[in-house]
Amino acid sequence: MQFAPPARPRRKPSLTPMIDVVFLLLVFFMLASRFGMDAALPLPLAAGGGGEYSGPPRLVDIGPTEIRLNGVAVSVAQLTAELGALMQSPADTVILRGQDGANLQRVITVTEVLRTAGLTALVLVE
Repeated sequence: MQFAPPARPRRKPSLTPMIDVVFLLLVFFMLASRFGMDAALPLPLAAGGGGEYSGPPRLVDIGPTEIRLNGVAVSVAQLTAELGALMQSPADTVILRGQDGANLQRVITVTEVLRTAGLTALVLVE
């Protein structure tokens, strides 16, 4: 006589619920995190019609290795002092122009130096 139930084969645990939880966590953390810091530079781009411009020229050419103010090479430290001599007030327009080979970070660095010096009317042209 046999009183014990017949031995059943062991079931393997299902991994489907664990995989579902892992994907839900992955989606949650992807939506909840920030992958980069977005920053906006308040620079007006020059319009085709042109605006009011008065006083001596204030054209800053930003190259890959040098900065030129009205065609004369200056350093970043000298740039604000040289521009101050050409301006009547900090609200006068300064035109920034990136040259071939200059990367965007270099243009942003020069812009930040000028904004730190108190210049508010910067225009970026091509």
